[in-house]
Amino acid sequence: MNSKMRRGKQHANLIYWRCRRSTRQKHGTRLFTELRKKYRPSLTIVNGENAASGKGITEKIYKSFLEAGAQVVTLGNHAWARREIFSFIDDAKKLIRPINYPVGTPGKGTVSVNINGQEVVVINAMGRTFLADIDCPFRAVEEAVEEAKKRTPFVFVDFHAEVTSEKQAMGWFLDGKASAVIGTHTHVSTADDRILPGGTAYQSDVGMTGPYDGILGVEREAVLDKFLTAMPVKFEVAEGRTQLNGICIDLDDQTGKARSLQRIMINDDHPFYE
Repeated sequence: MNSKMRRGKQHANLIYWRCRRSTRQKHGTRLFTELRKKYRPSLTIVNGENAASGKGITEKIYKSFLEAGAQVVTLGNHAWARREIFSFIDDAKKLIRPINYPVGTPGKGTVSVNINGQEVVVINAMGRTFLADIDCPFRAVEEAVEEAKKRTPFVFVDFHAEVTSEKQAMGWFLDGKASAVIGTHTHVSTADDRILPGGTAYQSDVGMTGPYDGILGVEREAVLDKFLTAMPVKFEVAEGRTQLNGICIDLDDQTGKARSLQRIMINDDHPFYE
């Protein structure tokens, strides 16, 4: 996600980018840099929970996202896939994990970023359907949003969830309260991006940045074997062509409500144009 506060034009641009690491991650980072030049955002949020070879994130990768221009990195159900995470998450000021993990879980679920004198609060939450049996995401996010709104109209929610119904429910639950509710986890960009009646930008899933010719980023052959034989297989991150998916959201810089949003899809079939 990428946000730029421009007081003269009364709006803010937001781009959200989800990354799955592959041997061609440098290509995705290059496209990311070009997107920042095109949209000139002031806040960039990256979901990095699949960044370390498909599961979890390392400190090196986290820092590489910051160096590329991200100001916030969010996580999800693979947050703890790399044991290394426990050694740095509490000190990683711009890294957040789902807020609805139980009290005492390492890390934090929200982060505040100062953008040209404006505070932006980013909240990470995770759904419970087909995922971990953790605390209620709706109550946890509601409390965090209410607290954030005491200080700023700019509140962004990354809702990491499996099923569309749970994501849509969160969107409607926060309509008029959050600036944006953007879904992650399922790796496929959805075409339901819209501004809800209360001014909240919504998309069920922002999609992934990573392999273009795999199945959800995994080598096709392994996934096909799984479906055809019902036998255990080892999943590996696919090689070859890459894709970048994200979303650009335009916010009113007084109310924090969404004015417009644009899906970003870059691959060999949808090339990037400056």
